[in-house]
Amino acid sequence: MDEKIVVVGAGAAGLAAAAVLRGRGLDPLVLEQDTAIGGTWARRYDRLHLHTVRDHSGLPGYPIPREHGRYLSRDAYAGYLQDYARHHGVRVRTLTPVSALRRSGARWDVDGADARWRARVVVVATGQYRVPVVPALPGRELFTGDLVHSVDYRNATGYAGRRVLVVGAGNSGAEIATDLAEHGAAFVALAIRTPPPVVPRDPFGQPVQKTGMLLSRLPPAIADRLARLTARLVLGDLARHGYPRPAWWPYSSRRVPIIDVGFVAALKRGTVQVRPALERLTVGGAVYADGRSEPFDAILMATGFTSGLDALIEADGVLDAVHDPLARSGEPTVLPGLYFNGYVHSLRGHLFEAGRSARVLADNVADYLARTA
Repeated sequence: MDEKIVVVGAGAAGLAAAAVLRGRGLDPLVLEQDTAIGGTWARRYDRLHLHTVRDHSGLPGYPIPREHGRYLSRDAYAGYLQDYARHHGVRVRTLTPVSALRRSGARWDVDGADARWRARVVVVATGQYRVPVVPALPGRELFTGDLVHSVDYRNATGYAGRRVLVVGAGNSGAEIATDLAEHGAAFVALAIRTPPPVVPRDPFGQPVQKTGMLLSRLPPAIADRLARLTARLVLGDLARHGYPRPAWWPYSSRRVPIIDVGFVAALKRGTVQVRPALERLTVGGAVYADGRSEPFDAILMATGFTSGLDALIEADGVLDAVHDPLARSGEPTVLPGLYFNGYVHSLRGHLFEAGRSARVLADNVADYLARTA
């Protein structure tokens, strides 16, 4: 089947790209592996809310309604994405996983489970967090408790009265540990290999996303110094409660810190306790890098995700060593007709950046199609 433009992925980045392209008079087909638009969001853990404010989380051409408040819930954002696609008349084909993309002559072959599309342009927007990472753990085969990745965690049901170790201190790990502690787990520990900084979500009543946009204009070392001072003034000295000194700060490293939405309170109450890196598993528990061991009934691996693009794109020269795109989102790649959207690591917020890069992408795609007509 021939299409001028195929967008792979009906998440925020894919829908933003498709909507802006429609505004240029183009009509892309969006292929989505899930049963519905926003399905990936709907499967995330129940307590999830955006860490970015409503005003900077909407996509081009359709702001998020004010009725949703400052920070949208998981379900509210999934619903917004569905409304967004309807508002812009985006063509979306669900239940259509794409298994391979390859250049074929002047077009791209897009292989689905039961069909193949040939497109002049392909926009890849499958997301930065597509494939769960579960590191090899010595002793994993010995452990007799539950061992699951955070992608499969919904809520604390089933963990009441149990000892749980959460491995990995990103935002998901910190929030899941907090959720478990607030809903009846007998003991919750968070194993951290490389300690990230923890920052308040609303320092002095202002969203950290907005203050981050302002601080991003400063030299990184100065911005980090101000961020460190703000965190200390608002959250206190977390080292007194067992949290190790952060190994990095966000502006110099361009990495996203833990946004506090209850973790610090749990840490101070002692209902979440910090442990060193997990070294190996035993029949009934875990051994840490410092040699200590503790018993656990369940282990939740909040060890992150990869894009999985290396298994999707059958072409050289477009991905870096960790399989992320070499080209900036929205910009042309080294291969004619191939674009990415939604692969920006930014302190200004993923959704904010996805909308910005969608506009750049639409300009570049329209120019490419005009030049190669």
